[in-house]
Amino acid sequence: MEKRKSLLLAKTAVDALADKKGEDIRVIDISQVSVIADYFIIAGGSNHSQIQALCDNVEEQLGKAGCPVRQIEGYDSANWILIDFGDVIVHIFDKENRLLYDLERIWRDGQPVDVEKELSAE
Repeated sequence: MEKRKSLLLAKTAVDALADKKGEDIRVIDISQVSVIADYFIIAGGSNHSQIQALCDNVEEQLGKAGCPVRQIEGYDSANWILIDFGDVIVHIFDKENRLLYDLERIWRDGQPVDVEKELSAE
């Protein structure tokens, strides 16, 4: 998938997370440090129901944008849900697991991205 399309999908995912009050939403460009995806999106939720609602909304909005989900992991436990869209991977955590796994630190070689700013700069 071309990088601009991935960025547009990342923006759609961020908007879907924000729409359901996702917390501390971060986008990391990992395209230069890994072949698994272009972007990681990391967000938090305050309880299981909200975390599942965040996942459902992201899946629905990216599906409408023509990008069906490839795989979802962790939906039932809703401690850490991973949603794989190929070049965009969304992680939704509860507070405890976000601190425990600290993906921002693990993927610190990636570049933080402000999707709004990136898209308006093009």
